[in-house]
Parts: sequence; C-alpha cells; structure tokens
Amino acid sequence: MILVSACLLNHPVRYKGDGNPCPLLLELLAKGKGEEIFPFCPEVSGGLPTPRPPAEIKGGTGADVLQLKAKVVNKEGQDVTAAFIDGAQKCAQLCMEKGITVAILKQRSPSCGSKAIYDGTFSSKIIAGQGVTAALLTSIGIKVYGEDDLTPELLEKLL
Repeated sequence: MILVSACLLNHPVRYKGDGNPCPLLLELLAKGKGEEIFPFCPEVSGGLPTPRPPAEIKGGTGADVLQLKAKVVNKEGQDVTAAFIDGAQKCAQLCMEKGITVAILKQRSPSCGSKAIYDGTFSSKIIAGQGVTAALLTSIGIKVYGEDDLTPELLEKLL
C-alpha cells in the first residue's frame, strides 16, 4: 500500500479548496489499482479547514518545525505549527498501523514537500528541504517521493 497526498488524487483539500491532480496517479485509479493507494491530507487531518489561507515554514524546514526550531505561519500571520505537527503525527501513525513504507507527496507543500518547499516569505521562492509530514515520515524510515519523481516505471516498481 502507498500513501498519497489526497490533493494529488484530486480530492478538494488544498488551501484553495481544490485538488492538484497527478495524471499518472489518476490513471492508476482508472486501471483499478485504487486498493493499493491510501489518500491522506495531513493539513486537513491536523484540523485545518478547506479552504484556508496559504501557509509556509518560516525559519527553516519541516525537520526544524518538528524540533520546534521553526514555525508554520499562514499568510495572515497566524501560527499554525500545531496543526501541521498534529497532521504529520497522525500520518506517521497511520503508516505504522497499515504497514505503509512508501509515500507519494505534493512537492513544495509545507506539509508534503519531499525535496523542496517555499521559503516562508510568500514570494514564491523555493528552497531545498522537506515539509513537516515528509520530514517525519522520512525519519521513521518511510521512502518519500514527490509527484515530480513519478514515472510509469517507478509506479510499476512501487506497486
């Protein structure tokens, strides 16, 4: 079983209230492989509404947030760190309970970014680093991919 950011499966969970569909993943669902995919949104699971103001990590990366060295702040200036940590912990717990060892997450998200996130200035500047959930999953041994890593060959190998 593979954990997948729910927005990549076109679930309306993004901060704008829409999805961010990944054609390769939707093709898998169309081929009847849905039982091998577990959709999850850590931000919604952490208690954030949809839609919601966009959020970015200020002062570091997801690993820094987990160590309480950085915060997740929304565009209105509200600290939403607790919701991001709560959602990440629920995701990690789910993966452990279900034996999930692979996750495909939304790149650049403050939760799910696997290699890159926005820099916390809301200026669209991207920095290297993981989001909060991606960092926690990586720390417990789950292999995390971004949707931009996907190829038909990689998906075949993962399934």
